Amino acid sequence: MDRVTLPEECVENIAEQAPERFLGQMLFIKDDHLQEAPTVRSLVRWMSPVEQLSPCEHLIQRFLAEPSVYALPIVDDRGCPVALVDRKRFVEFFTKPYSKELFGRQGIVDFLNGNHYLAPAPVIVEDTCSLEDVAQIIITSGIEHMVTGFIVTRAGQYAGVANGHDLLSLITQRKQAELYYLAHYDHLTGVPNRVLLADRIGQACREAERNAGMVALLFIDVDRFKQINDSLGHRVGDAVLRALVSRFKSVARKMDTVARIGGDEFMILMESIAMPESADLLASRLIDAMRAPVDVLGHSLLVTVSIGVAIYPRDDRDFSRLMAKADAAMYEAKAKGRNGFRIYTEATATFNPARLSLENDLRHALARNEFSLVFQPQVEIASGLPRGVEALLRWNHPQRGLISPLEFIPLAEETGLIVPVGAWVMRQAFAQMAAWKTAGLPTLRMAINISAVQFHHGDFADLLARALADFDIDPTLVELELTESVLMHNVEEVLDNLRRIKSHGVMLAIDDFGTGFSSLNYLRRFPIDRLKIDQSFIRGITQTPANASITKAIIALADSLSLEVVAEGIEESVENDFLNSLGCKEGQGYFFARPLNTLQVEQWLAGARAA
Repeated sequence: MDRVTLPEECVENIAEQAPERFLGQMLFIKDDHLQEAPTVRSLVRWMSPVEQLSPCEHLIQRFLAEPSVYALPIVDDRGCPVALVDRKRFVEFFTKPYSKELFGRQGIVDFLNGNHYLAPAPVIVEDTCSLEDVAQIIITSGIEHMVTGFIVTRAGQYAGVANGHDLLSLITQRKQAELYYLAHYDHLTGVPNRVLLADRIGQACREAERNAGMVALLFIDVDRFKQINDSLGHRVGDAVLRALVSRFKSVARKMDTVARIGGDEFMILMESIAMPESADLLASRLIDAMRAPVDVLGHSLLVTVSIGVAIYPRDDRDFSRLMAKADAAMYEAKAKGRNGFRIYTEATATFNPARLSLENDLRHALARNEFSLVFQPQVEIASGLPRGVEALLRWNHPQRGLISPLEFIPLAEETGLIVPVGAWVMRQAFAQMAAWKTAGLPTLRMAINISAVQFHHGDFADLLARALADFDIDPTLVELELTESVLMHNVEEVLDNLRRIKSHGVMLAIDDFGTGFSSLNYLRRFPIDRLKIDQSFIRGITQTPANASITKAIIALADSLSLEVVAEGIEESVENDFLNSLGCKEGQGYFFARPLNTLQVEQWLAGARAA
């Protein structure tokens, strides 16, 4: 797996969310300190081995005295491992009549070499072996090694044992760290992106509310940055942006957050300020800091910025509107000649029409019939036959056209509008199922995404039951997709909600599996039917050993728990063929079909039947 370089604050954020997984075993590089890729050494658990000449009754006594031991390593007189005895099968054998009397005093080596126990050859690896290589060995050797584990040696001698589930968990954590970074940090400059900034703004404002404090937002736009890109190229433009971030951070307080929110736009979050003038002072210092030329790639450039300032709670108590007002103040600074800053006031220029807050439009979108559904087919990989569709929400804004769900879904969740919108999606999907049934089309499973806000809304299970009854839907054809993050908080409450939902007969799936912080224990407790492997693991799976190992492990895990699996984001035939070779039953992605409207689904089904 490629090494991932994360800012120190990113490491701290991940550790705060899952300290039991990350603290003490960081699997990535902090700052610029190089570190070798992790080896299996981090998984080794020391367990006192048993000598091969010991009698078998010694082995059974160890198992009975130590219930937590799942397998016992056997070593020869040189300390080299020769076997790993599985607790379950060994104990079962010695509970048979006369087994203990007949074989109890026999040497372990003789017993294992006979035809009595038939122990499989143990997996033995050196402690310098990489995690990915070990995963490949375990998966190739068989699923039983996920439970019994494997032996680790150091210079050929026994060093300890390791567990296949721990190995899977560790590899998944590394991928999670990479995904966390990609989701929360700007890849060009290394500072927080819009997603992480929004979260920090929310936290800062809530803290200010409790302590009667203030928070300042400084919206920064680079003046005439397009000219730099057009005249000198994007390589120079990128270097300028990195240089500007360094200046911003050198001027801001250590506790302030410098974030890039897109293109040449940045924002600085000032937490816990005692007076609004603190933001004015920082804005002035930022303007002064730009007086010196920016020297990059042989060019010496004079770069200026325009800054808008808004204060919580003075200017607004709503996070999104506060950002919009800082944005509006920045545009006024540009209108006044650039290279300066403006404080938001009621007299500040109205919001730019191109940047209107979507919240008000979103509140009216449902009543104005601006939403629609498209359906992405889910296909049996081996045969190409249709098995289901996933309902996807689309918003056709009257002025802006199609708006990405990545833009409006988070806003809907933040404002609580996802509850009525989600209810509309469910009923619309059921209505479409009923229409296809009436038209005599093949029966398809319908997958519907359920957000955390919907799931935790008090009457969701009742809402589901009413919708199923209203449209006379067979609940076994309905699959509700939940993300891992939904399941990891208030576990008992979540389990109770899942049981209520499951009582109506629908299927439950974990969406984007592998990108959250799932626990195998929770996976066993929750009434889940299917895992959806996140597309980040599928993309380029044949060229990325780590992705291949994780995908294999997820499929093996699902098989061991009797769960179905569907792979998302299949775009190439080689990906489809590779997944088929792994035993993955279903998939979805552009390789099969893009999201389709109702008519296109009917045409696609007709084509599938003709084939």
